[in-house]
Amino acid sequence: MTQKMANFMVGLFGGIAGSMLGKYLIIFILSMVPILELRGGLIAASLLGLPMWQSFFLCFIGNILPIPFILWLINPIFRRMRNWKHLGKVVVWCENKANSKKEKIENLKYLGLFLFVGIPVPGTGAWMGCLIAALLDMDKKKSFLAAILGVVLAGIIMLIFSYGVLGRII
Repeated sequence: MTQKMANFMVGLFGGIAGSMLGKYLIIFILSMVPILELRGGLIAASLLGLPMWQSFFLCFIGNILPIPFILWLINPIFRRMRNWKHLGKVVVWCENKANSKKEKIENLKYLGLFLFVGIPVPGTGAWMGCLIAALLDMDKKKSFLAAILGVVLAGIIMLIFSYGVLGRII
């Protein structure tokens, strides 16, 4: 699914993909988007023929950029959004989604957060992991470190997949 979404996003930004700067901009933006995150960014980088280590660094930065905002600001934002009819529904949906996955983190705390973010399977990643950590009121600094280390692990796994396996197929 991530590969299909990455292909779609590359096609969507097709006009700017003609320049090297445009290609780097695409993977940076993809890495900040929930669901796709670094995983989608690295798949797109491989499809665009970008160098592996530069792509990893740019996707890593793009993926960790939203983490502090999620950890420190999501609870106050959700409190304000609850007062609005339609936005309150979005908050309930996000909280239900996070609560359905929280036992994966709740039992192991920071190791659980690291593994949740680091093992690239659908429905996991830095966005969801940090949302769960914020809702569980986990220590923000420790959660930030666990999420960053998880993004590194996910990046290594995705480099092997994107530039190794996927690179050989394409």
